[in-house]
Amino acid sequence: MATTLRRIMTFEQAAKLIAQTSRIVGFTGAGISTESGIPDFRSPNGIWANNRIIEYGEFVTSRAGRIEYWRQKVAMWPEMRDAQPNAGHRAFVELERQGKLRALITQNIDGLHQRAGNTDVIELHGTTVECECLTCGARISMDEAVERVNAGDLAPECDACGGLLKPATISFGQAMPAWAMKAAVEACYDCDVFLAVGSSLVVYPAASLPELAKQAGAALIIINRMPTPLDDIADLVVNEEIGKALPGLIGVEAGITP
Repeated sequence: MATTLRRIMTFEQAAKLIAQTSRIVGFTGAGISTESGIPDFRSPNGIWANNRIIEYGEFVTSRAGRIEYWRQKVAMWPEMRDAQPNAGHRAFVELERQGKLRALITQNIDGLHQRAGNTDVIELHGTTVECECLTCGARISMDEAVERVNAGDLAPECDACGGLLKPATISFGQAMPAWAMKAAVEACYDCDVFLAVGSSLVVYPAASLPELAKQAGAALIIINRMPTPLDDIADLVVNEEIGKALPGLIGVEAGITP
């Protein structure tokens, strides 16, 4: 059973709970990566505001759609590739090192959690670090795919079977990986603390996970610069910079450097 808590916790009480438990689920959204310089998708100045969204159906049926999709991905790849993990990412690495992290679930596609040092990350929306053939499942690195596009292969296909190559991310209209969602739901039912960090908590079904954990008895802690729709059910809401608030919450400021 999860620890019983008062409805509203102080920062100090939340830090004490985290120090005492070994069943924490981390859940991250774009906000943790914007502090590494990666633009988000949904803000007025985000990626979607400046690009036409190519949905999955258009990608698979239209070569022109695939060419535009790849143009956008090639344009944003250097910024994502060169971004470095920040103190928020490293805080989750510290939780894993301490044996406290039951699961780390992310909506992000940038691979920064793995680059920081987390070894087992549930990527609900896939990863842009690799590309996958939609027919046979073969994968190549994004660097290799970008090289091919820059060399004139504007909508690359799989060398193994001729199928369509696509970044291994989940597009609008594309089914989320069932195994990832199943693992995430299982973690929500088996944790004492659910740390929702840097997510607007408006994208479903991912945004249902904090609610599941709360219903199962876990403490829900939200760290985000802006309010979220789930603030009213949270035990603690921290509207501050993640790279400062999260290390402070887990008590490792001295051990985490920018």
